[in-house]
Formats: sequence, C-alpha cells, structure tokens
Amino acid sequence: MDSLAPHVILGAILFALGMVGFLARRNLIVMFLSTEVMFQGVIVNLVAFGRFHHDLQGQTFAVFLLAGAAVEAGLALGLVVLLHRRRHTLDAEAWSTMCG
Repeated sequence: MDSLAPHVILGAILFALGMVGFLARRNLIVMFLSTEVMFQGVIVNLVAFGRFHHDLQGQTFAVFLLAGAAVEAGLALGLVVLLHRRRHTLDAEAWSTMCG
C-alpha cells in the first residue's frame, strides 16, 4: 500500500505556494493563477485520501472541483479582461477604491 504522507505533503506545498502567490502579488492574473494552484493542492489531497481509503468519493469530488475550477477560470478571465479594459492596469490596488 502506498504511503499517504508524500501526497499530503505535495498537496500542502501546492496550497502554500498558491497562498503565498495570492498574498504576495498584486497582479490580478497572478492572483487568479494562485487560486488555481490552491485548488490543485486540495484536489491532490482529495484523490490521495480517496485512494488511501479505497473509496471513490474523493476522486468523484475532485472531478466536480475540477469542473467548478473550470467555470471559475472562465468567469475570472472574463472579469480580468473587463477590469483591464476599464483602467488599463491589472494592479489590484487600482480597484481598492470604489468610484460611483
């Protein structure tokens, strides 16, 4: 039987890298990609725990998360394009104040 620890560590590393990228950068595209890396870390853990317990629920939930991440990617990309057309920048600080 495979050990669970390497897979959990890999998922934790992916999630931590995504969190650091999200908190350290102010570019909207990098922030978006960092959330996708965090999703992948969670999915690695779901699949690892599902395989460890010989249960397909982890893999099934991972497939649904991948579908949700694909929808989120399309919406976020459309939002980034819209925001870039309005202010001609992808800096998150430019959108910190609301203008009426």
